[in-house]
Amino acid sequence: MEPVLIVLVVLVVVAFIALIKTIQVIPQASAAIVERFGRYTRTLSAGLNIVVPFIDTVRNRIDLREQVVPFPPQPVITSDNLVVNIDTVIYYQVTDPRAATYEVASYIQAIEQLTVTTLRNIIGSMDLESTLTSREVINAGLRGVLDEATGRWGIRVNRVELKAIEPPTSIQDSMEKQMRADRDKRAAILTAEGARQAQILRAEGEKQAAVLQAEGEAQAAVLRADGEAAAIRTVFEAIHEGDADQKLLAYQYLQTLPELAKGDSNKLWIIPSEVGDALKGLGGAFTGLTGGNGAGPAAAAAPRPVDTETKHIARPRVETTREYPRIDPE
Repeated sequence: MEPVLIVLVVLVVVAFIALIKTIQVIPQASAAIVERFGRYTRTLSAGLNIVVPFIDTVRNRIDLREQVVPFPPQPVITSDNLVVNIDTVIYYQVTDPRAATYEVASYIQAIEQLTVTTLRNIIGSMDLESTLTSREVINAGLRGVLDEATGRWGIRVNRVELKAIEPPTSIQDSMEKQMRADRDKRAAILTAEGARQAQILRAEGEKQAAVLQAEGEAQAAVLRADGEAAAIRTVFEAIHEGDADQKLLAYQYLQTLPELAKGDSNKLWIIPSEVGDALKGLGGAFTGLTGGNGAGPAAAAAPRPVDTETKHIARPRVETTREYPRIDPE
């Protein structure tokens, strides 16, 4: 009984292993290559698949999703003999699992080497400045070459990106100095333009201020002249309406004489000739009031010039511009 039990256990184990090998579950977005006695038979798609155990062999499982592969920096020489290091990133997708398995030994390595050679061909025809500013052109050239070469491998290259372009250290220092000089130049130009605009605006403001000030002074002069003319006209009309006589005018002259004597430096008075006439008329008026002796209060109150140097009362000198005949008060 024991040998029979051992045989049954062995049969059960073999049947279980055969069942496991018969049922193949392939995940979504994946594929598997089946070989029968070392020869390609079919490609298993996603889901539950049945194979012949111990006869069919699942050789390779391939991911059909888009893959991202970064490549290490590669030294590339430009047309102006400068070495730059370029990092690339490839986005690809397997479209034919059979071709990707049998047409190329390692499609990742093949894509990397093809990318490096194509990149050197493209960059070799460009100078450093064009290389730094023509990423889209380089990407389009790489993608076109890779699509053409990898199509027979069952690979589709979706995108090629240049992750970094690093020129030599000396070139980087020169570029930084050039950029700093350009920024300083632009700053100097903007400063000069600002100063120029400020001077122009300041000059325009001063011009407008001068024009407005001149207009204001002109208007003020006109208004001042109008006011003085109106005042003179009012005084003239008041004098004529009041019918002022010689006595009133003489009294106004006497009221004005103290104003002429103001100031410490006044030594000599120049009195208009009309003052003499006024004094004569006023003297005649006061002579009639005092009985003819000519020594009335007006004569006593008449101001006399004072010599500020000798500090005593001086005799006034009267200078006239013309001669008038003496008028007898009587």
